[in-house]
Amino acid sequence: MKLFALFFILISTGIVSAQKPAEVISKQPFSIGEQVTLKSEVLFEERILNIYLPQGYSPDSSKTYPVIYLLDGSADEDFIHIAGLVQFGSFSWIDMLPESIVVGIANVDRKRDFTYPTTNKKDKKDFPTTGESDAFMHFLSLEVQPFIDEHYKTDSIKTVIGQSLGGLLATEILLKRPNLCDNYIIVSPSIWWDDESLLELEPEPYASNKSVYIAVGKEGEIMERTAKELYEKLLKDKGDNTQLFFEFFEKQNHGDALHLAVYNAFSKIWGK
Repeated sequence: MKLFALFFILISTGIVSAQKPAEVISKQPFSIGEQVTLKSEVLFEERILNIYLPQGYSPDSSKTYPVIYLLDGSADEDFIHIAGLVQFGSFSWIDMLPESIVVGIANVDRKRDFTYPTTNKKDKKDFPTTGESDAFMHFLSLEVQPFIDEHYKTDSIKTVIGQSLGGLLATEILLKRPNLCDNYIIVSPSIWWDDESLLELEPEPYASNKSVYIAVGKEGEIMERTAKELYEKLLKDKGDNTQLFFEFFEKQNHGDALHLAVYNAFSKIWGK
C-alpha cells in the first residue's frame, strides 16, 4: 500500500511521466586521426594510409613520436583496435609504451603484397596474384616511411606489426631488410609459404638494436611448429643488441590471437 501511495503521489506531481528522447544539441564526426591517399610510383596504384595521432599531437610542437606501421591496416581490418591498444597503453597511468603514431597501410591485394614468389604449385594455384612482396617493401621504404617522416612529428623508432600473411611479410623484412624497422611484432606468421623457405634464409646482419616478438595461438601443427622454429632460428644467432620473445597462446586461435599478442608485445618490448 505504501508503494502504491508513493507511485500515486509521483504521478500526481508529474515526476513520473512518459519519457521522451533527449534533445540533440549538436552532432559532428568523431575522428581518431587522418586518412591519406598516396599515389604510389612503386606499385602503380593509389594506396590509403590510416593514421592515428596521439592526443595532444600538434604539428607545431617540438615533441616527436615513434611510429608503428600496421600491415592489414584498413579501417575494417586491424587499424581501429590496434590504435585503441596504443592509446590505452600510452595512458599516463598505464605507461606501457610511449605515445606513438600508428600508420595503418590499407590493403588492395594482401596475397600479392605480402608474399614472395613461390615454387610450390599449390601456392600458385590457390593464390594466383602472389609474389610481389619485394615491390611492397620498396613501397614501404621509398614512399611510406619518407612521407610519414616528412609530414608528421616522428622520431627514429619504427615498429612493424604483421599477422598471418602480414606476419610472413614482417618476417621477410626482418630477415632481408632488417633496418627498415627497429621492432618487429610477428603474430601467427604464414611461414608455411613456399615450403617454409624463409626458415632456410640466412638473415641480413644489422647493427642497431632490435626487438622481435613472435606469437602463435592454437593453430595446428604447421603454424605452431614454424612459428617456434622461426624463434629458435633467431635465438641461435641472437646478439646482445637484440631482444627476442616468443609466446604460445593455448586459448587463442588464428582469428583472435592478434589483439592479446600485440598487448603483450608492447609490454615486453618497452619493458613497462
